[in-house]
Amino acid sequence: MAKQSGLGDYIAVDDSGGTARDISDNVTGVEFGNSQNLLDSTTISKSAMERLIGLGDASFSLTGVFDAASNKSHDVFKTKSGIRTVTYSIGGNSGGNPTVAVECLVGEYNLSRGSDGGLTWSVTLPLQSGTVPAWSTV
Repeated sequence: MAKQSGLGDYIAVDDSGGTARDISDNVTGVEFGNSQNLLDSTTISKSAMERLIGLGDASFSLTGVFDAASNKSHDVFKTKSGIRTVTYSIGGNSGGNPTVAVECLVGEYNLSRGSDGGLTWSVTLPLQSGTVPAWSTV
């Protein structure tokens, strides 16, 4: 696969009942963090840092336009309880595109009303499952 933009991306998040909901048409921004802790294991015999691989982590930060329709963003995030599968597919949910699915919890769901009257939201979805996410293809 060649270089590509983030146009046409797909994102689905489980609602509190565990049903995946495509909220791609409500999301204006996606940030996926896939970090790795590094453990300092430097001994006195070294003159530079020495590290071991520690625990992995992941999180999503999403922003979007408020939509109170059934099965859309507000409906998905208004109840914060429950484990949520977040599926993010770059370039869309078809045809061999890169995809990652992560078991998350809803950390925050915030609404913001701007001075221009716009109503937007932001949500944080940190890793829940203890399983390091792995990219695959749709």
